[in-house]
This record gives sequence, structure tokens and C-alpha cells, in this order.
Amino acid sequence: MSIAENIARIRSEMTAAALAAGRDPKEILLCAATKMNDADAVREAIRAGVDLCGENKVQELTQKLAENAYEGAPIHFIGHLQTNKVKQVVGKVDLIQSVDSERLLAAIQKEAAKQGIVQNILLEINIGEEESKSGFSAESVFSTLENMAQYPNVFVKGLMAIPPIRQKDGDNRKFFQKMYALSVDITAKKYDNVVVDIMSMGMSDDYTEAIACGSTMIRVGTAIFGPRNYTGNHHH
Repeated sequence: MSIAENIARIRSEMTAAALAAGRDPKEILLCAATKMNDADAVREAIRAGVDLCGENKVQELTQKLAENAYEGAPIHFIGHLQTNKVKQVVGKVDLIQSVDSERLLAAIQKEAAKQGIVQNILLEINIGEEESKSGFSAESVFSTLENMAQYPNVFVKGLMAIPPIRQKDGDNRKFFQKMYALSVDITAKKYDNVVVDIMSMGMSDDYTEAIACGSTMIRVGTAIFGPRNYTGNHHH
């Protein structure tokens, strides 16, 4: 299957899932998760009509920006971001989806202030409360949101989540529902520098469930590009 055929199939499934949930398919954006895929594959995905690209690794982001790989589509950072690499990402991407700690938030604020810009972000929620994962808990995120006025160069546009690896279909629905409930609570509280316009949740194997639970953006890699080849050979 070509990248274009894969995207067409995903689009029709997104539309069906949205309509089944009584939602407008236009409310849901398709983010191509581009890690381990070269500039040509990224360009092909953009030509085939993905809404945006999401990069996981700073090194890959820097390299592909230099190659103009993302031309014609917004670029988001969706991977774990170390504080010492913040200056390579702030101002280079439209949205940092994976802000998973106060420390990172403070580092982004400092760099955005230095650049004289406002950096849009999502707060990453560790919705499965997994020890191995970073992110705010559904409980702790409120104290951070209350402090957002301290970060005038950062604007929270919504939430992002990566639920636990699922064992079977339907396993992640409870996590997506919990995320949706959290978004409703946050919206009701009306914090400074915070809107919940974006709910980034759902990946290759569970995006239809995520859409049923209110996702506005799905992050899809494998279902677009095929299985990743970790030996360093590129797919064309």
C-alpha cells in the first residue's frame, strides 16, 4: 500500500468514526507521526493530505527542517523533550504537544521569552498513571493550570495523552473517556492562558475509539508509513 492509499483509508475510517459519534469529521485532524521516516516520505504524506506532521526526536526535527521536509504543513513536536534541547524546538514548531513537567514548562517559558514569542503547547497527561511514563496526573495538572499566568510566553491549547499499551480492542476507551472528562473540568474553570481546543489522543491501533471519546487530533505513524525499519534503511 502506498502512503497516499494508507491516508485515504485512514481518512475514511476517521470520517466513519466521527459520524458514528455524532461529530463533524472536520473537527478531527490527522497528524502524521514522522519519526524514522525521511524527508521524501514526509513530503509524500503532506502531498497526500495529512493535516500536520509530528516529530519525536529533536535531531530528526532539526535535520528535516533543514531539508524543508515539512513545507506546506504545520509541524508539532510530539516526543519527550529534554530541557537542554528546548532552544532547538521553541519557535521552530507550531505546537509542542508533549509538555510533561513544570520543569519543562519553565524552560520553554524562558526560551520563548528570550525569543520574544508565545509558544503554543499541550500538557501531556499520564492518564494510565504509569510509573514508567512522564506527564502530569489528572489530579496534579490543576495546580499547574492555576499557575499559567506565571508563564506569559506559553499558551496551553489543550491536552495530549499516550495511554498504556493495550491488550485488546476497547481497552483504551476508559482512558480516553477520562481525558474527555478532564477537558470538561478544565474548560469549566476558565484559567488564564489556557483553552482546551485540542485533545490529542489516539494512534494507529486505537484512533477510532479516541474519536468516539472526543479526540480532535490523532497521531498516526505506522498506519501511514508502514512498520518502521529500525536498521537505518529508509522506505521509499
